[in-house]
Amino acid sequence: MTIAVLEEFPIVIDMPVAWGQMDAFNHVNNVVYFRFFEDARIAYFEQIQYLQEIEKTGIGPILAHTECKYKFPVTFPDQLKLAARVKEMGDNELSMHYLVWSEKAGRVAAEGTGKIVSFDYRNNCRADIPDAVRARINKLECRSC
Repeated sequence: MTIAVLEEFPIVIDMPVAWGQMDAFNHVNNVVYFRFFEDARIAYFEQIQYLQEIEKTGIGPILAHTECKYKFPVTFPDQLKLAARVKEMGDNELSMHYLVWSEKAGRVAAEGTGKIVSFDYRNNCRADIPDAVRARINKLECRSC
């Protein structure tokens, strides 16, 4: 894969590797990658204003499942590109795809997925993805452009 793979993702953010993210094996600890995914996911949600829906309607995203496939160990110093996109969307859940790109290595260091459920925080149950959020996702992902 080349960096062109990032063009498939509407959200790409830059993130430096911090010295403190490394573990005793001298590479970024496996748990940190889930933080990378979270950073990309939150950037995505900010772009589509999903977090603001919680304030208005009580409906917002909640992580139901996530996983990571590690490609090679990342070390300090490095500059990463964290990418996120929605691959599939149902009535009340999203399937997200993430990439962690290492600038130093010039390749994907890890990729992951996340199942995000639309949740009614006021009533403590699943809820349909709000129409306005669905429309912003479709626009961001250029579905039906």
